[in-house]
Amino acid sequence: MLVKDVGAAIKKRRKSLKITQPHLAELAGISVNSLYKIERGEANPTLDLIGKIADVLGFEIKLEVKKMTL
Repeated sequence: MLVKDVGAAIKKRRKSLKITQPHLAELAGISVNSLYKIERGEANPTLDLIGKIADVLGFEIKLEVKKMTL
């Protein structure tokens, strides 16, 4: 998953919950500017930052081994 994909997923979930960027930023304890850049795919956020946002939005972060195709 690329940074752009993560940003799009965050934005989609935020909008479905009817949460504004400033409100989500406040709930997650991050800056509005950081959230704006993440949603646009213009940032390289840390896992900690993504974790804060994911927690507020009800996301679960998983690492899985890719399935290899032959």
